[in-house]
Amino acid sequence: MTTVAKWEDIPFFDSEDDEAGFWESHRLDLRLMDAAVARRAEANESVTITLRMDPRMLSRIKRLARSRYLNYQSMIKQWMSERLEQDLK
Repeated sequence: MTTVAKWEDIPFFDSEDDEAGFWESHRLDLRLMDAAVARRAEANESVTITLRMDPRMLSRIKRLARSRYLNYQSMIKQWMSERLEQDLK
């Protein structure tokens, strides 16, 4: 069994069968897996910001979020994320 120590050592696969064949003879180094989990935890950290907006707009956003059974802050973050992805394309 070959141990994969770097992400770059994992090839791009043409099919799921090719990928399955690769993983039958390879495994990830545990240190690589630990590093990936640690990086993901760092990526999930949030930064608090202050955003000023018209109180009527905020009320409308909160009302819309409630109708969708969402937290209004989460809904705003979702909107911003979707717009960012759209603008980056």
